[in-house]
Amino acid sequence: MFISFEGTEGVGKSTLIKRVHEYFLEKNKEVILTREPGGTALAEKVRNLLLQVDDTEVMCPDTELLLIYAARSQHLSKVILPALRDGKVVLSDRFTDASFAYQVKGRGLSKSKLEILNQTFVERMPDITLWLDAPIEVGMSRARARGQLDRFEKEKLSFFSKVREGYAELHRQQPQRIYKVDATRSEQEVFKQVLEIFESKL
Repeated sequence: MFISFEGTEGVGKSTLIKRVHEYFLEKNKEVILTREPGGTALAEKVRNLLLQVDDTEVMCPDTELLLIYAARSQHLSKVILPALRDGKVVLSDRFTDASFAYQVKGRGLSKSKLEILNQTFVERMPDITLWLDAPIEVGMSRARARGQLDRFEKEKLSFFSKVREGYAELHRQQPQRIYKVDATRSEQEVFKQVLEIFESKL
Protein backbone atom coordinates (compact mmCIF):
# COMPACT_ATOMS: atom_id res chain seq x y z
CA MET A 1 0.00 0.00 0.00
CA PHE A 2 1.43 3.33 -1.10
CA ILE A 3 -0.22 6.45 0.39
CA SER A 4 0.85 10.01 -0.37
CA PHE A 5 -0.11 13.18 1.49
CA GLU A 6 -0.47 16.44 -0.41
CA GLY A 7 -1.40 20.05 0.19
CA THR A 8 -0.08 23.58 0.42
CA GLU A 9 2.01 24.86 3.31
CA GLY A 10 0.71 24.55 6.87
CA VAL A 11 -2.28 22.27 6.22
CA GLY A 12 -1.21 19.66 8.80
CA LYS A 13 0.33 16.91 6.69
CA SER A 14 2.98 16.03 9.28
CA THR A 15 0.41 15.69 12.07
CA LEU A 16 -1.86 13.50 9.96
CA ILE A 17 0.99 11.28 8.78
CA LYS A 18 1.88 10.52 12.41
CA ARG A 19 -1.74 9.51 13.12
CA VAL A 20 -1.91 7.31 10.02
CA HIS A 21 1.44 5.76 10.94
CA GLU A 22 0.06 4.81 14.35
CA TYR A 23 -3.12 3.46 12.71
CA PHE A 24 -1.20 0.97 10.56
CA LEU A 25 1.16 -0.02 13.38
CA GLU A 26 -1.89 -0.92 15.47
CA LYS A 27 -2.90 -3.21 12.62
CA ASN A 28 0.52 -4.88 12.82
CA LYS A 29 1.67 -3.52 9.46
CA GLU A 30 5.26 -2.64 8.66
CA VAL A 31 5.27 1.05 7.80
CA ILE A 32 7.82 3.28 6.09
CA LEU A 33 7.61 7.03 6.72
CA THR A 34 9.26 9.13 4.05
CA ARG A 35 9.05 12.47 2.26
CA GLU A 36 9.73 14.40 -0.92
CA PRO A 37 11.95 15.91 -1.89
CA GLY A 38 14.11 13.62 0.20
CA GLY A 39 13.79 10.13 1.62
CA THR A 40 17.41 9.04 1.11
CA ALA A 41 20.72 10.60 2.14
CA LEU A 42 21.40 11.78 -1.42
CA ALA A 43 17.83 12.99 -2.00
CA GLU A 44 17.95 14.93 1.27
CA LYS A 45 20.99 16.83 -0.04
CA VAL A 46 18.94 17.76 -3.11
CA ARG A 47 16.11 18.82 -0.78
CA ASN A 48 18.46 21.23 0.97
CA LEU A 49 19.36 22.78 -2.39
CA LEU A 50 15.69 23.19 -3.25
CA LEU A 51 14.61 24.70 0.07
CA GLN A 52 17.52 26.95 0.94
CA VAL A 53 17.07 30.66 0.35
CA ASP A 54 19.82 31.96 -1.96
CA ASP A 55 19.79 35.68 -2.68
CA THR A 56 22.75 35.42 -5.04
CA GLU A 57 21.09 33.30 -7.75
CA VAL A 58 17.46 32.61 -8.60
CA MET A 59 16.72 28.97 -9.36
CA CYS A 60 15.11 28.45 -12.79
CA PRO A 61 11.76 26.59 -12.75
CA ASP A 62 13.19 23.91 -15.07
CA THR A 63 16.16 23.42 -12.75
CA GLU A 64 13.78 23.10 -9.81
CA LEU A 65 11.72 20.47 -11.63
CA LEU A 66 14.74 18.43 -12.69
CA LEU A 67 16.26 18.49 -9.21
CA ILE A 68 12.98 17.24 -7.77
CA TYR A 69 12.88 14.36 -10.25
CA ALA A 70 16.52 13.49 -9.60
CA ALA A 71 15.64 13.16 -5.92
CA ARG A 72 12.41 11.31 -6.77
CA SER A 73 14.21 8.74 -8.92
CA GLN A 74 16.61 8.00 -6.06
CA HIS A 75 13.73 7.89 -3.58
CA LEU A 76 11.74 5.43 -5.68
CA SER A 77 14.61 3.07 -6.40
CA LYS A 78 16.10 3.03 -2.90
CA VAL A 79 13.06 3.37 -0.60
CA ILE A 80 9.57 3.21 -2.08
CA LEU A 81 9.80 0.32 -4.53
CA PRO A 82 11.86 -1.99 -2.24
CA ALA A 83 9.43 -1.36 0.63
CA LEU A 84 6.41 -2.13 -1.53
CA ARG A 85 8.03 -5.31 -2.84
CA ASP A 86 8.50 -6.37 0.80
CA GLY A 87 4.79 -5.84 1.47
CA LYS A 88 5.23 -2.74 3.61
CA VAL A 89 2.97 0.31 3.80
CA VAL A 90 4.66 3.45 2.46
CA LEU A 91 3.51 6.85 3.72
CA SER A 92 5.06 9.70 1.75
CA ASP A 93 4.80 13.40 2.51
CA ARG A 94 4.29 14.54 -1.13
CA PHE A 95 4.88 12.75 -4.43
CA THR A 96 4.28 13.48 -8.14
CA ASP A 97 1.05 15.44 -7.59
CA ALA A 98 3.12 18.11 -5.86
CA SER A 99 5.12 18.59 -9.05
CA PHE A 100 1.96 19.25 -11.03
CA ALA A 101 0.61 21.65 -8.40
CA TYR A 102 3.84 23.52 -7.67
CA GLN A 103 5.87 23.41 -10.88
CA VAL A 104 3.18 23.21 -13.57
CA LYS A 105 0.39 25.29 -12.02
CA GLY A 106 2.49 27.39 -9.63
CA ARG A 107 5.54 28.03 -11.82
CA GLY A 108 3.75 27.80 -15.15
CA LEU A 109 5.84 25.00 -16.66
CA SER A 110 4.48 22.91 -19.52
CA LYS A 111 2.44 19.90 -18.46
CA SER A 112 4.12 17.92 -21.24
CA LYS A 113 7.49 18.21 -19.46
CA LEU A 114 6.01 16.66 -16.35
CA GLU A 115 4.31 13.89 -18.31
CA ILE A 116 7.62 12.95 -19.98
CA LEU A 117 9.36 12.78 -16.59
CA ASN A 118 6.55 10.72 -15.06
CA GLN A 119 6.46 8.29 -17.98
CA THR A 120 10.24 7.92 -17.90
CA PHE A 121 11.03 7.78 -14.19
CA VAL A 122 7.91 7.02 -12.14
CA GLU A 123 7.20 3.29 -12.10
CA ARG A 124 4.57 3.38 -9.36
CA MET A 125 1.86 5.84 -8.37
CA PRO A 126 0.21 5.97 -4.93
CA ASP A 127 -2.82 3.78 -4.26
CA ILE A 128 -4.37 6.59 -2.20
CA THR A 129 -3.52 10.29 -2.17
CA LEU A 130 -4.88 12.39 0.69
CA TRP A 131 -5.14 16.04 -0.34
CA LEU A 132 -5.40 18.23 2.76
CA ASP A 133 -7.15 21.39 1.66
CA ALA A 134 -7.46 24.69 3.52
CA PRO A 135 -7.63 28.38 2.55
CA ILE A 136 -4.15 29.66 1.71
CA GLU A 137 -4.25 32.32 4.42
CA VAL A 138 -4.96 29.67 7.06
CA GLY A 139 -2.10 27.44 6.00
CA MET A 140 0.42 30.26 5.65
CA SER A 141 -0.37 31.65 9.10
CA ARG A 142 0.40 28.19 10.51
CA ALA A 143 3.62 27.99 8.47
CA ARG A 144 4.80 31.39 9.70
CA ALA A 145 4.10 30.34 13.27
CA ARG A 146 6.58 27.48 12.86
CA GLY A 147 9.47 29.90 12.44
CA GLN A 148 11.87 30.67 9.59
CA LEU A 149 10.39 30.17 6.12
CA ASP A 150 12.10 28.13 3.38
CA ARG A 151 12.37 29.13 -0.30
CA PHE A 152 8.91 27.82 -1.19
CA GLU A 153 7.20 29.21 1.90
CA LYS A 154 8.46 32.67 0.99
CA GLU A 155 6.38 32.67 -2.22
CA LYS A 156 3.46 35.08 -2.58
CA LEU A 157 -0.12 34.07 -1.76
CA SER A 158 -0.95 34.25 -5.48
CA PHE A 159 1.56 31.42 -6.09
CA PHE A 160 -0.07 29.21 -3.48
CA SER A 161 -3.51 30.00 -4.87
CA LYS A 162 -2.34 28.52 -8.18
CA VAL A 163 -0.90 25.51 -6.35
CA ARG A 164 -4.21 24.94 -4.59
CA GLU A 165 -6.02 25.18 -7.94
CA GLY A 166 -3.60 22.56 -9.25
CA TYR A 167 -4.53 20.12 -6.51
CA ALA A 168 -8.22 20.81 -7.12
CA GLU A 169 -7.76 20.04 -10.82
CA LEU A 170 -6.03 16.74 -10.06
CA HIS A 171 -8.79 15.83 -7.61
CA ARG A 172 -11.45 16.43 -10.29
CA GLN A 173 -9.50 14.34 -12.80
CA GLN A 174 -8.67 11.42 -10.47
CA PRO A 175 -11.28 11.19 -7.71
CA GLN A 176 -10.75 7.43 -7.50
CA ARG A 177 -7.20 8.02 -6.17
CA ILE A 178 -7.10 11.57 -4.82
CA TYR A 179 -9.33 12.23 -1.81
CA LYS A 180 -10.01 15.75 -0.58
CA VAL A 181 -9.72 16.20 3.20
CA ASP A 182 -11.02 19.35 4.91
CA ALA A 183 -7.90 20.53 6.75
CA THR A 184 -9.71 23.40 8.49
CA ARG A 185 -11.24 20.92 10.94
CA SER A 186 -9.68 19.74 14.19
CA GLU A 187 -6.94 17.12 14.22
CA GLN A 188 -9.41 14.48 15.40
CA GLU A 189 -12.00 15.40 12.76
CA VAL A 190 -9.37 15.30 10.01
CA PHE A 191 -8.28 11.83 11.11
CA LYS A 192 -11.91 10.70 11.19
CA GLN A 193 -12.32 11.80 7.57
CA VAL A 194 -9.26 9.76 6.64
CA LEU A 195 -10.51 6.66 8.43
CA GLU A 196 -13.74 6.91 6.44
CA ILE A 197 -11.69 7.07 3.25
CA PHE A 198 -9.70 4.00 4.27
CA GLU A 199 -12.87 2.08 5.09
CA SER A 200 -14.36 2.87 1.68
CA LYS A 201 -11.14 2.28 -0.26
CA LEU A 202 -9.69 -0.70 1.59
